[in-house]
Amino acid sequence: MKVIIDDKIPYIRGALEPYAEVVYLPGKQTTAEVVKDADALVTRTRTICDRKKLAGSKVSYIATATIGFDHIDTDYCAEAGIKWSNAPGCNAESVNQYIASALFSYAQRRGLTLKGMTIGIVGVGQVGTRVAKTCEILGMGVLLNDPPREREEGPDQFVSLQTVCEQADIITFHVPLNMHGVDKTHHMADEAFLQSLHKEPLLINTCRGEVFESGPVYRARQAGMVSGLIIDCWENEPQLDLDLLALVDYATPHIAGYSKDGKANGTRASVRAISRHFGLGIDDWEPSGVEPPPTPLIRLDGGGQTDEQVLAEAVLATYQIADDDRALRDNPERFEQLRGDYPVRREFGFYSVRAIAVRPEIVSNLEKLGFNIMNDND
Repeated sequence: MKVIIDDKIPYIRGALEPYAEVVYLPGKQTTAEVVKDADALVTRTRTICDRKKLAGSKVSYIATATIGFDHIDTDYCAEAGIKWSNAPGCNAESVNQYIASALFSYAQRRGLTLKGMTIGIVGVGQVGTRVAKTCEILGMGVLLNDPPREREEGPDQFVSLQTVCEQADIITFHVPLNMHGVDKTHHMADEAFLQSLHKEPLLINTCRGEVFESGPVYRARQAGMVSGLIIDCWENEPQLDLDLLALVDYATPHIAGYSKDGKANGTRASVRAISRHFGLGIDDWEPSGVEPPPTPLIRLDGGGQTDEQVLAEAVLATYQIADDDRALRDNPERFEQLRGDYPVRREFGFYSVRAIAVRPEIVSNLEKLGFNIMNDND
């Protein structure tokens, strides 16, 4: 058996070598000629898996170590008998951490208080659900928009996109990329959407670049129809619209889901899927060697700080979106390199918090966010 693995997928080396010939290659080198005699691919979103690449090959299974799978031509795979899997939810908590850091950073820069603001969450899957919980903990009003879930579960907890446009101070997108159909998300933030906004909201895109139509979004920001932009996923990336980049409050190179925990989760899901498909017997495989952060202990002193400032200090101790923003602005041409060589980022659950002079309610909120709370005996 032969398996070709994207060489940017971490923690996977050694997992499949006892069972197969394993070849590690950059995604752009995973060509039709290369995959011709491969039985399986373990890939990322940059590698298009379609008829052109797969026709005539031995490939019977594709595992993508990502939530998204629009790089896989699922219709062709069904036609060719090629099975595939993605890693749903693998980086949901990483994106949640990114959104929390983005919100606190934006609020501090603008002199705003998040508590009492209304956020519209468009797309309430595993990522959107976690973001909603975090925003509720922060005291924000939350509007949920997810037509597929609303059709299945009923309208009680959901609102229309029109309601989001009318009432939200912040709108964050967590939808898959659907090019057509009733749930089309391609260019969801288009001229008509932007014209329907009532409150000049902050817009955030951490899902797919093509959900935002760059030209109208640029013009809306320039005209003050939106008060701010935070963009992680870009139309036509890695080729960025530099005019749009100049107007964005925080710009990052498609790394919202790039915590080491999220990466490890995606790798785990891929190895286990390959094992199940080929009967390798490592269905419970676990990644090892996940790097710790430099300072896993966060010390908080609530004296002289508001509750929101305490929460912000804890969140920003785990991740500073401003660092990634600065790196991209300084070298936008290095978009892919910034993704491929992304530094260590660990999620809230890896950090312990020792809190002094912090109200019990806020300590409880830190625990709800996922932090480990240390008491005096620890």
